[in-house]
Amino acid sequence: MTKFEAMEIEDRQERMEDGKKTDETELTTEELFESKEVPAWQSQLTLRSVVISAILGFLFTFIVVKLNLSTGIIPSMNVAAGLLGFFFIKSWTSLLEKFGIQSQPFTRQENTVIQTCVVATSGIAFSSGFASYILGMTKVVADQGPASSNTPNNVLKLELGWMFGFLVCVSFVGLFSILPLRKIMILDYKLTYPSGTATAYLINSFHTPKGAKLAKKQVRALFKWFGGSFLWAFFQWFFTSSDDCGFANFPTFGLQAYTQKFYFDFSATYVGVGMICPYSVNLSMLLGAVVSWGIMWPLVQQKKGDWFSADLPLSSLNGLQGYKVFISIFMILGDGLYHFVAVLIKTLINLRRTVSKRNSDQFSTNSSAEPVMSYDDKRRTEYFLKDQIPLWVAALGYTLLAVVAIIAVPFIFHSIKWYHILIIYLIAPILAFCNSYGCGLSDWSLASSYGKLAIFIFGSWVGLANGGIVAGLAACGCMLSIVSTASDLMQDFKTGYLTLASPRSMFASQIIGTVLGVILSPLVFWFFFYKAYPDLGHPNTAYPAPFGALYRGIALIAIEGTSALPKNCLKLSILFFFIAVALNLLKEVLVYYKCKAHKYVPSAMAMAIPFYLGGYFTIDMCVGSLYRYWREKNNKTEADAFVPAVASGMICGDSLWGMPAAILSLAKVNPPMCMKFLSSATNAKVDVFLEG
Repeated sequence: MTKFEAMEIEDRQERMEDGKKTDETELTTEELFESKEVPAWQSQLTLRSVVISAILGFLFTFIVVKLNLSTGIIPSMNVAAGLLGFFFIKSWTSLLEKFGIQSQPFTRQENTVIQTCVVATSGIAFSSGFASYILGMTKVVADQGPASSNTPNNVLKLELGWMFGFLVCVSFVGLFSILPLRKIMILDYKLTYPSGTATAYLINSFHTPKGAKLAKKQVRALFKWFGGSFLWAFFQWFFTSSDDCGFANFPTFGLQAYTQKFYFDFSATYVGVGMICPYSVNLSMLLGAVVSWGIMWPLVQQKKGDWFSADLPLSSLNGLQGYKVFISIFMILGDGLYHFVAVLIKTLINLRRTVSKRNSDQFSTNSSAEPVMSYDDKRRTEYFLKDQIPLWVAALGYTLLAVVAIIAVPFIFHSIKWYHILIIYLIAPILAFCNSYGCGLSDWSLASSYGKLAIFIFGSWVGLANGGIVAGLAACGCMLSIVSTASDLMQDFKTGYLTLASPRSMFASQIIGTVLGVILSPLVFWFFFYKAYPDLGHPNTAYPAPFGALYRGIALIAIEGTSALPKNCLKLSILFFFIAVALNLLKEVLVYYKCKAHKYVPSAMAMAIPFYLGGYFTIDMCVGSLYRYWREKNNKTEADAFVPAVASGMICGDSLWGMPAAILSLAKVNPPMCMKFLSSATNAKVDVFLEG
């Protein structure tokens, strides 16, 4: 391309970006970037991109671990990762230019590499299970259950050494399980991968003149709300010298509602999460909180002494806590089982249609004519196929890593045997394919469902006497790591396909991100949470880690059956299991008949979460929804551009305060004040006591 042709394209691009009418056809995405050279894959993976990825990976790992330990609700952080990656590299190159130092141009391919690496790093924080299956093995969670399951071979003490070893064994296998299918999934089946596609469009927009200007405004908004939420969290800390103190325990709707977990706790994190999550999810959680804490638990509490012993501690799974945990589990299982069957059926149907279509095209009279491809598709396909990753690399990598896991994992968890791990690694690629195919059609992932299925199969196989709870939870970790990592990689390949990032640079960045995640996740969990907060994992604390109890409860049901449930808990659990299935069926039918009412069918999974935790965080999230609704009503385009940035800033700022707070806790520096709210009668008694 000549210099004049490049100038002409840039001129057309600027006119189009400014919204001016021209006689020319509007440029497509790849025509916009036609004048920009696509660097070799080695140049896409730069030292600065790795450094920025490590910094952002640490930040997002901390955020994911904190959210996992708080409620287990993790929003998509792709926007923040792409936006912050763009900001840091642009700031770095601008700073060097001021000193007259020329640096390599910042491309959308390098931006994609950063985003991929950061998401891979924080993804390990989720699949590592420190807030779910790993924590479910510990004594603090086991003490909440029946004594029959609280045996030495069903309880494990957390140690950094074996935590690192386990993550090294299981975190990389998934990267090789789905690698040979990237061409089939993206080019042959043309799966959309909504998250990967949306991220690609976002990154592409950053690197256009108009998009760069908008990105600067978005970054400005992100940092403004980041600073505000950080300072607000710092201010709140001064009033939290003991339990139930501070703004986080503000009885917004009165003391009676507060006892039933209905209050606004001033969490900038969950207000931000509410801005990102769909309205249906937030309202479903609010409905679940009303049904459970507003109606069910007060009624069950009245049965104390009949349905369960009145002498049991509040944390016992044989008491009211058991109803909260097991009904939540059955709702989650009902929702997961439905989606497992539904996605599997849809996958098989779509595969059959694809194969039939390809066969019919092969024998058609026009089979000699190549299908017409757009300029964008031709260019993307060319670069996607340019840097092939040999099949033997995937086969050898998967085999070697599987052998390492088969040998090493039984040394870490003595109750699970080598043949259990072998079976997992034989069937995992099939499940990874099904999950990746399902994620290609929608954002729904079955990784957690496969993990729960592994708990049932291997926990019951090993048995309680032989340490079946630890075995089932360990099997869950192996399965979850493979399936979730594989689907994340395929999403990133889709992003790379749409931004012309080389598959080799994407795969390399995924490996680097996984290495960072394996290092950072245990360290962040251990030093900033596990050591800093001794009450971690206990109900009604700052970090209750709800999924630790839920995953151990699943293992308990798998091994002991329904005998582990309190009186009438099984009947209620089965009822809500079928309610979860019915809600999904109703939504499926309404979608099939194109009835708009499907938007108002609540999500069973979202409803189940507050059954255990309460409604306080759902109120925060609904406040976030109200803010988003107000912004969209005033200006939908502006809201779509800035609300995710505002939300990301609030989440990052509030979560980041957790680092100095943990350091202060480790140093035994306590807040100076306690702000509590008492009823007038209690307050009068306190006054009399103080006067005396």
